[in-house]
Amino acid sequence: MGLSEDPELQAVLFGLFLSMYLVTVLGNLLIVLATISDSHLHTPMYFFLSNLSLADIGFTSTTVPKMIVDIQLGSRAISYAGCLAQMSFLILFGCLDGMLLTVMAYDRFVAICHPLHYTVIMHPHLCGIFVLVSFSLSLLDSQLHNLIILQFTYFKCVDIPNFFCDPSQLFHLVCLDPVTNNLIMYFVGALSGFLPLSGILFSYYKILSSILRISSPGGKYKAFSTCGSHLTVVCLFYGTAIGIYLSSAVSLSPREGAVASMMYTVVTPMLNPFIYSLRNRDITNALWRRHSRRI
Repeated sequence: MGLSEDPELQAVLFGLFLSMYLVTVLGNLLIVLATISDSHLHTPMYFFLSNLSLADIGFTSTTVPKMIVDIQLGSRAISYAGCLAQMSFLILFGCLDGMLLTVMAYDRFVAICHPLHYTVIMHPHLCGIFVLVSFSLSLLDSQLHNLIILQFTYFKCVDIPNFFCDPSQLFHLVCLDPVTNNLIMYFVGALSGFLPLSGILFSYYKILSSILRISSPGGKYKAFSTCGSHLTVVCLFYGTAIGIYLSSAVSLSPREGAVASMMYTVVTPMLNPFIYSLRNRDITNALWRRHSRRI
């Protein structure tokens, strides 16, 4: 159904989403490029950050290009197979975002609570395993959603009150009573959201306990400043995503739900590069050094 049926708004929406998509892709690619090209950033934290940027590109690429094409062609139709594919990739990259944020929280926990053993614990082999496991669990969660949908009635010629094939909306379309539908939603939400968030909260509980034991205010600020960007992204990502899924049980209008979904599918991946580049001096210096070499 898109965001609006008003013909006068279609050009505005086209320009807005195209601009946001280009900013998202270019911003995240800059972080990946800076991480690869600058030897100062060859550390576990920036290795995970570059993978998070790639996941953000994939996450927003599952929804925005299709909407841009739909606005340009004046058609909002999507095939049954295409809808399931879009849902699968959306969950894959969205869950991967959450998993990588959890791994990054663990990385900060080791760096602050066990600084002398950091290089031994967070060696490159373990970092690669973390990313591989995160991708595997995300793929498993994605296919779990597909299997649940495929078990029920094939549906066609239906309206999805969003600008993409939102999993929560697809569950509402299958032949389930509201109680069963909510139970499934909360179960898969716990797997993909609650467990990673629990790991993040536990890591920051340990980090905060360690920081409070530091005597000097300067030491406390320095320790906590290394977590500032990550903590901001966590609050932005999980704050919007949890709000959407909790509000699915509340009667929101279709347009309100679509606008709310835009926050975590489009706006959050676009803001992540700005958060990490503006709040992180290493990224800023790496980009500046690369720009200086080109000049």
